[in-house]
Amino acid sequence: QVQLVESGGGLVQPGGSLRLSCAASRSSLSIIYMGWYRQAPGKQRELVASIARGDSTYYDDSVKGRFTISRDNAKNTVYLQMNSLKPEDTAVYYCNAAIADVTGVTRYYWGQGTQVTVSS
Repeated sequence: QVQLVESGGGLVQPGGSLRLSCAASRSSLSIIYMGWYRQAPGKQRELVASIARGDSTYYDDSVKGRFTISRDNAKNTVYLQMNSLKPEDTAVYYCNAAIADVTGVTRYYWGQGTQVTVSS
């Protein structure tokens, strides 16, 4: 079983920055893609950014130019650098990963979530 361990959330003022990290608990994983979702109170969970094999990336329009997703394959870790944060970025952020096991079956995993609050 793989666990995704998130860190880096917190309280920041508008215009500030945070960096989220998500580390997979095991090494030598065949990671197909990793991404960050967020869920604000009363809203559906939405995809914010993702990074796949070959380092192709996706960003939601609301975060383009402000957020950057990257990964360290050696550490099985994905990062989300969030700059120019706005109050509307306030949400619980979840890490998500698609990982293939030794038989080639792809399984999907979620982190426990980390709170990001943007407020003055």
